[in-house]
Amino acid sequence: MTTETPVPTAPLSPATASRKPRPGLGRGLSALLGDNAREEPVGGTPEANSGIRMLPVSSLVPHPGQPRRFFDEDALEELAKSIATRGLIQPIMVRPQGHNYQIVAGERRWRAAQRARLHEVPVIVRELDDAETLEIALIENIQRKDLNAIEEAEGYSRLIQEFGHTQEALGRLVHKSRSHIANLLRLLDLPTPVRQMVMEGALDMGHARALIGVPDAEKLARVVIDKDLSVRDTEKLVRESKPVLKRKARGDRDADIEALERHLGDVLGLNIRIAHGAKGGTLTLSYSTLDQLDMVCQRLSGERI
Repeated sequence: MTTETPVPTAPLSPATASRKPRPGLGRGLSALLGDNAREEPVGGTPEANSGIRMLPVSSLVPHPGQPRRFFDEDALEELAKSIATRGLIQPIMVRPQGHNYQIVAGERRWRAAQRARLHEVPVIVRELDDAETLEIALIENIQRKDLNAIEEAEGYSRLIQEFGHTQEALGRLVHKSRSHIANLLRLLDLPTPVRQMVMEGALDMGHARALIGVPDAEKLARVVIDKDLSVRDTEKLVRESKPVLKRKARGDRDADIEALERHLGDVLGLNIRIAHGAKGGTLTLSYSTLDQLDMVCQRLSGERI
């Protein structure tokens, strides 16, 4: 059964990308949800005091710049059935837009609520600028692991190109290393058909990274999919397709170890180094902020992030 993760409901602090960097940037979603934002008044009921109100489903409109563009139909249908049975437990975050309200976080819930034939849904109304809206949408989807690698990369690219964020600041914002952000952004150099394969789940990030900069990337990508190749086999296929540009082996490092380092780095968003020998070895995780360290500790202890 599909479950819903609670969303923080404290107000957001106002800022725009053209102003000086706000104190919250780099401290995650809790920092974005500061104490200075204006919340639309909704009366004196308990729901109003908690910041939650009911709005018609038809008064909500999706954000055209929403990072998430691929919605799994089966998962959406499962959520719709859950909502039809139990109602929409988690409110949708919106911002005013004319006579309607634009969805900031929760488009999948809104889509499922329509399928469940709900007439009204609980919402939290916030006054947000475009940069804050994209930041919240991006962070929420990353925390839920709802974005594929291309959608995540496109979200980072927009924050950099349109709102002037740096890779370092984005890394702090989403608790990822700068190299993780840089590696994701490189995926946008892939041909459009290959990016689409990643979005549809036919290729994962490891396969896609191996195909960056390859002249016949689309052709090789289809070979990878048809033969169900592993990431290491994909890297070998790429090397064999460019005999003149074959890499020289780096010392005595094992290709499997290097592939594992890349895989773990993609999963955690950190720099990973494995030193393996006959009697064992060491696994080194490099972090640059206390938020990243906290994320690692939570995952190792089995706590929900």
